[in-house]
Amino acid sequence: MIAFLRPDAWDFPLFLHVFGAIVLFGGMATLVLLSFAAQRIPLQKAFAQRLAFITLLAVVWPSYVVMRGGAQWIYNKEDLHPDFPAWIAVGVTVGDGGIIVLLALTVLGWLARRKAWAGSFFAGLSALYLVALGIAWWAMSAKPGA
Repeated sequence: MIAFLRPDAWDFPLFLHVFGAIVLFGGMATLVLLSFAAQRIPLQKAFAQRLAFITLLAVVWPSYVVMRGGAQWIYNKEDLHPDFPAWIAVGVTVGDGGIIVLLALTVLGWLARRKAWAGSFFAGLSALYLVALGIAWWAMSAKPGA
């Protein structure tokens, strides 16, 4: 019902935000799958790590930028600056904290090609961020307390 009440000018920024979030979640799920496969299948470890790192750079980072840019654009249009609902706070926390996580994943992904310990941290951190994205997805779609 809330989407029905939105002005038409909000459609494109909202589309960008949702599209970026969906691709980000799918890219992170792929990253988790590949990073855990690299830990479990020793013969394919180098290939899975390389593919995970390429996925991070080619899918996850661009989708994060689209998701975050669309979020800021729609947030500015809604004019909720002084006090915003808790469901937006969850999205903002996961979104803004995501840049630190993605930077750490980029460093760990690069290190994983040379150091064995970095691959385990890469897999664990990517799984934790996927869970955080799932929580944000639920909060942004269910809008608890709204």
